[in-house]
Amino acid sequence: MAGHLLTDRPITSIDEYLATENGGAGVARAVEIGPAATMETVTRAGLRGRGGGGFPTGRKWSGVAGQDAARRYLVVNGAEGEPGTFKDRALMRTNPYQLIEGVIIAAFAIGAQEAFIGIKSQFTAEIDAVTRAVQEMQQAGICHDCTVNIVAGPDEYLFGEEKALLEVVEGGDPLPRLLPPHEHGLFATAPQTGWEGRGTHASRNAESNPTVVNNVETLSNVPHILARGADWFRSLGTKESPGTLVCTVVGDTLRAGVGEIELGMPLREVIDLIGGGPRAGQTVKAVFSGVANPVVTAAHLDVPVSYEGFQAIESGMGAGGFIVYDDTACMVEVARMFSRFLYVESCAQCPLCKRGSNEITARLERIEGGVGTDDDIAEIGSWLEKVTDGNRCYLAVEEQKMVASVLRGFPDEFAAHLEAGQCPRPRSIPFPKIVDIHDGDVVYDPRVPLKQPDWTYADEPRLTS
Repeated sequence: MAGHLLTDRPITSIDEYLATENGGAGVARAVEIGPAATMETVTRAGLRGRGGGGFPTGRKWSGVAGQDAARRYLVVNGAEGEPGTFKDRALMRTNPYQLIEGVIIAAFAIGAQEAFIGIKSQFTAEIDAVTRAVQEMQQAGICHDCTVNIVAGPDEYLFGEEKALLEVVEGGDPLPRLLPPHEHGLFATAPQTGWEGRGTHASRNAESNPTVVNNVETLSNVPHILARGADWFRSLGTKESPGTLVCTVVGDTLRAGVGEIELGMPLREVIDLIGGGPRAGQTVKAVFSGVANPVVTAAHLDVPVSYEGFQAIESGMGAGGFIVYDDTACMVEVARMFSRFLYVESCAQCPLCKRGSNEITARLERIEGGVGTDDDIAEIGSWLEKVTDGNRCYLAVEEQKMVASVLRGFPDEFAAHLEAGQCPRPRSIPFPKIVDIHDGDVVYDPRVPLKQPDWTYADEPRLTS
C-alpha cells in the first residue's frame, strides 16, 4: 500500500526524485523560513518519533538547538533490529532521497555539525541506496555545506538503542550509556560516569555536544511536512497521532507485507489490509508489536493503531511491526522464544537484567518442555519484579512487560502445560527477526536460536523461508 512515504515503485535517481511533486521542496522551504520556523512547523505538525517511543520530534529538536553548545550532531537510527519490523528497510530501498532530504532539514534546523546514519552492515541494499542518495544530493547541490556519514554497525539488537547507537558511531560496541544523547551526545568529553568521548572528533575541551537521534521513518516525513505544511500533516491520522504509519505484518497471516496506513485505523483492518488476515479456518489469538510491549489479545483487535489507542489498552504501538499468532500457536512457547531473545541480546552491563532474563527464560523453558511446576511460575513472578532494577536501557522493561502480559493474558495455557506435562499445541514457530520481505513472502533469520549470551553463534546455517 503506497502513500506519501512508500511509493508504487522505487525511486532510484535524484532526477526521478526531483521530478516528484515534493522532491527538494522541503529543504527549499526550510532554507526560506530559517531554522526556528522549520522547528516550529514540525512542532505544529505533531510529528512523533516512529522508532517506538513516539516522542514529539519538534520538541526533541528544540531541546537540543536551545542548548548553549559549541557543537551539535544529528544521528539517524537505521538499525531496525526489532523483531517483526521491516518498514525502515522498505523506506530506504524505496525512496532513500526523502530520508536524506529529511536529514538535511533536521541538521539545518538544529545547527548540527555533522549527521551520521547508523545502518546494520548486513543491510547492503539499504547502505548502497542511502550512499547513492547522499552522493547525488551532494552533486546536485542540495546537500551543500553539509556532511552526512554512513556508519555500518553490528547485528546486535542494542545497536538500535539510541545510547548504544552513539557508542557504535564512535567505534565502540553497542553498549548503552548512562545519559541520553540530548544531555551528552557524540564525541563528548565532559567527565561522566562510565564513559568518555573518543575518536577523531573528540575535543580537548570539556564539551557535551547535545545530539538528536531520529528514526528513518521520522525523518522521511520531514520533507513532506515542510513542503505541504503542518496543517496538511494534521489532516491525517488522529489528534494525538497525526500522519501515517508504515506497518509490517508477519506471522500467522496469508502473506507478509509492508504498507502505509493512516494512523487511527483499527488493528484488525491493518492485519487484513497488509497481511491478508488470518489463515483459512483460523482466528487471531495474539498480536505483538515487536518484543517491546505487552501482547494485544483477541479482545482488543479493534484497537486504533495510534499512540493513544495502544496506551488505552496498556500496550504500545512500537515501530508498527505486528507479529500475528493464531489459535494454533502456543503462547508459552512464544513467551519463551521472546524472553530468550532478550536474554541473549542483553549486554550484561546491568547484572539483574542479564541474570533476571536468564532465570525467566529458564523457567519458561521448563514449563514449555513439560517439566515445570507452580514454583517456576512463582519464580518468574519474583524475577519480573526486580529484572529492571538499575537498568540503563529499556530492554529489561521489555522483558518485564512482555512476559507479564502473556502470563496475564493466557493463564489457561500455562496451567495446561503444568497439568498435562507437555505442550498441548506442539508446533514449530520461527522467531520473527526479518531478513527480507518480497512479494508476500518473508525470510526469517534462522541464526537467532543459535546466538549465545556472549553474542557469538553456535553455527551458521543457510537462510530459509
